[in-house]
Amino acid sequence: IRIIDYTGSTAFGDWLEANARQAQVYTEKAGVNTVVIDSTDDYKGMLSNLAFSLSLYSGQMCTTPQNLLIPRDGITTDQGPRSYDEVVADLATAVGGLLGDDARANALLGALVNPDVKARLEAAADLGEVALASREITNPDFPEAVVRTPVMVKLDGSKPDAEAAYFSECFGPVSFAVSVDSTTDALDLLRRTVREKGAMTVGAYTTSPDVERAVEEVCLEESAQLSLNLTGGVYVNQTAAFSDFHGSGGNPAANAALCDAAFVANRFRVVEVRRQA
Repeated sequence: IRIIDYTGSTAFGDWLEANARQAQVYTEKAGVNTVVIDSTDDYKGMLSNLAFSLSLYSGQMCTTPQNLLIPRDGITTDQGPRSYDEVVADLATAVGGLLGDDARANALLGALVNPDVKARLEAAADLGEVALASREITNPDFPEAVVRTPVMVKLDGSKPDAEAAYFSECFGPVSFAVSVDSTTDALDLLRRTVREKGAMTVGAYTTSPDVERAVEEVCLEESAQLSLNLTGGVYVNQTAAFSDFHGSGGNPAANAALCDAAFVANRFRVVEVRRQA
């Protein structure tokens, strides 16, 4: 085997990179996807967009956002200032409203893929203050399916014990609303997260050109794909493998982008056969 294309868990992807030395190995693994919330001129649209992103496929996408970094003093919006607690409560309400109808919830969520996801979901409630509790949903077409709505947990980013929770991937319908001292601190945490843990996607909301440039700089330097101010029908976790830049190859989440030239060109070698004329 000379070429390996892999998508899945980080643990096995790392093993392939370390051990399949005879092959060209392309891995698309996972990371800790992060959203920086600084300010917005469409608060309702931001909440709606994030609610959908957190819910889609029960959070079981390598691109689903996990950490929401929110200044503890709150953010500015088109509806006036919103405190950290208000932002988290409003987002919880948006998710609850989106998934309030079981038929729609089943269409958006789907089933949990294995018992490990269910265990992580249940354990997350003990990591901090629960802002949005998960609930069980029955799918009439698939009565044996395990369907759960997302859980959202509030964590204080200044406390070392909280870091153990939000600074690692918690695959599944789990998100952490992390309070930080400022947007600058949020960007510092974003940089460290991408550099050490990787990220398939990064999102940011801001009305400040300076903050926009700063978050772009972090993502350029750490090689993370950035989505800015998404409030409509495009979502941070919808990055198609062969049309968007799905992964960058520049941070621990993936060693290749699935649509750049190297992903294609590096598969081929030229061999010459010469004969005496």
